[in-house]
Amino acid sequence: FAMAAARNTMRAVRVFEFGGPEVLKLQTDVSIPVPKENQVLIKVRACGVNPVETYIRSGTYARKPALPYTPGSDVAGVIESVGEHVTAFKKGDRVFTTGTLSGGYADFTVAAVNSVFPLSDKLDFKQGAAIGVPYFTAYRALFQKGCAKAGETVLIHGASGGVGIAACQLARARGLKVLGTAGTAEGMDTVLRSGAHQAFNHREAGYVDKIKEYTGTKGVDIIIEMLSNVNLATDLHLLAYGGRVMVVGCRGPIEINPRDTMSKESSIIGVSLFLATEEERNECAAAVRDGVEAGWLKPGIGSEYPLENVAKAHEDIIHSSGARGKMVLLP
Repeated sequence: FAMAAARNTMRAVRVFEFGGPEVLKLQTDVSIPVPKENQVLIKVRACGVNPVETYIRSGTYARKPALPYTPGSDVAGVIESVGEHVTAFKKGDRVFTTGTLSGGYADFTVAAVNSVFPLSDKLDFKQGAAIGVPYFTAYRALFQKGCAKAGETVLIHGASGGVGIAACQLARARGLKVLGTAGTAEGMDTVLRSGAHQAFNHREAGYVDKIKEYTGTKGVDIIIEMLSNVNLATDLHLLAYGGRVMVVGCRGPIEINPRDTMSKESSIIGVSLFLATEEERNECAAAVRDGVEAGWLKPGIGSEYPLENVAKAHEDIIHSSGARGKMVLLP
């Protein structure tokens, strides 16, 4: 009986109250969820950690899950079982997700079938866990919302993290001129290896002048902005006529002068993958599949943490000296 009971439980990170990283509790006796209609159960082999998960955990984010909950949306793993009416997947299939229903920081997770996609044999599970939110967000920011076109110049502000690397690879493959910033020499190297034509160190005094010098009088057409609460006012001065800033990340308010948008008829556009339609998600998935098959889409993996070090992962993703790839948890 003890064995049977043990088999129905798993390890999962649970949040019982909003707060700092210490509210992430690893529990060993959580029931393994059962997939309902149009859902699948996935044995988690790797789960991506995204900055947004730290905002949600702290309780400061617009979207608050009901407590207690398990964080995590970017999972890669193997289908364990499927619910009713699921024909697209079967037990044993390698998959990645853009969202989960029961939370990804766990040994098993349940996901709706429309947020699950086949994982190519060309990628390992860690790379699979670095696709969902980063690549879909980057694709949405560049093409679905930013209307990026071949020949335009894009500046990726914070290009060495998960979304940044994805944006570099996608933009380069589509024929854009790609500029990226990072905070360390290692990060700048990552940015160049991910397809950027030029990298700048955003910790260096006067780096904005270097970007201006590089782009000349024209400026940049699109800025993919990971830290708009710091950079947005400056971004407006870097834009070309008709340029747009895509707000992907923000950690607080900032004061800007709207007049700076008038002189260039520029736009500030918010990006939320959460609002993508199923059709838009499928478009992102097709672009990702093409990139993997063609060989240019290669997720960069940064720090790896076992599930029991989840609090450290949340600490590091916000306070580390500089990103260099996607942070992953390994159950």
